[in-house]
Amino acid sequence: MCSELFRIPIVWSGVPIFGVGVLLAVWLVGGGIWIAVRSRRSGSSTEAMSYLPSLLIGAAAIGLLPRLFPEGLPIRGYGVMVLAGSVAGLSLAAHRARQLKLNPELIFSLAFSMFLCGILGARLFYVIEYWQSRFQLDTWYETLLATVKFTEGGLVIYGALIGATLAFCVFVWRHHLPLLALADLIAPSLMVGLAFGRVGCLLNGCCYGGEATVPWAVSFPQDSPAYMEQLVEGRLFGLRLAPSSADDQRPKVVAVETDSVAERAGLTEGLKLVSINGQKVESLAATQNAILFAAIDRVPVKLEVAGGEVFEISTIDIPTRSRPVHPTQVYSAIHAALLAWVLWSFFAFRRRDGEVIALMLTVYPISRFLLEVIRIDESAVFGTGLSISQNISLVLLVGAIGLWIYLYRQPNRLAGFGSSSG
Repeated sequence: MCSELFRIPIVWSGVPIFGVGVLLAVWLVGGGIWIAVRSRRSGSSTEAMSYLPSLLIGAAAIGLLPRLFPEGLPIRGYGVMVLAGSVAGLSLAAHRARQLKLNPELIFSLAFSMFLCGILGARLFYVIEYWQSRFQLDTWYETLLATVKFTEGGLVIYGALIGATLAFCVFVWRHHLPLLALADLIAPSLMVGLAFGRVGCLLNGCCYGGEATVPWAVSFPQDSPAYMEQLVEGRLFGLRLAPSSADDQRPKVVAVETDSVAERAGLTEGLKLVSINGQKVESLAATQNAILFAAIDRVPVKLEVAGGEVFEISTIDIPTRSRPVHPTQVYSAIHAALLAWVLWSFFAFRRRDGEVIALMLTVYPISRFLLEVIRIDESAVFGTGLSISQNISLVLLVGAIGLWIYLYRQPNRLAGFGSSSG
């Protein structure tokens, strides 16, 4: 795990970098030159001026950075890998476009729109999913700041797919391009981007799996999501807690591991918790909050059980790293890279436009559904017993089946890009 690689200062040697500083000047001058060059090459200022809103948005972001990051701009491992994946995927798509006699500039324009809308969709999906637990903060400023910090993680691939798909459809409609043919072209690039992004997840410590004893299992440091989850659930103490019954949500000790901190403190299976450090607990959520506050304050966790007996667990004795978990980020990265290779190779053997993207929409939902079995960072939703990603995987798989049926009713013919090749 390497969440933050380094930090760029707001002011360096007395010279402002962000805000009204060097970076803003370089951005505006460079953007102005880019628009002028694009206008001259295309012979029309309309297409070139379409970049102006993005130029202004970037300028506004640079100007606001000192307020958002007063201690300097952190360069996150996750953000770097997302950017690297975007560049690699774009390069791959541009290479394929040249092979098909399609103007790569169209791919660059498409990639810019899909990247922005994909990031927006991925973050929006994550914020909605975890709104109550992670984003409903005390002030609107804290909420806004937490919402925009996507470089620290918190991008859901299915949200990115929705946002990027909307941008893709609008782009295809505006430029009168064959939708399925273009979707086939960019499908391998999407998986390349995902492969890099999952490496970013590993660096960030998110999207982790459940506890594992396999030789390649990984552990994370104290500030990681995996560590914090295991801490508040009592697993780092050697405890297993669960509601007493379906009607009684008060926590009960359902297991105590041998030679654990909890066992040395005298805890045994079957005890029902009443309070922690004097705070009454009537649910698992209340128990987790009490354990978290005790760990932050570095004070012992005093567990009072029914009958009045009190057990004291020292927070100093708990491990400094999480228990080993499945590196699901690595599994996903390897799978995405292999799928990208399969899609790239299959492209030459397609008989109809749409077969490559249909293959992607068939294989990926199946693997994602199975991967969710060992991932523990998403809870069941909609009363299905499945995570939100598993539900969406099933919907996509049904859609993929429908797409295959549609394709096999079409003649063996590739549309090509016609006059769009430029």
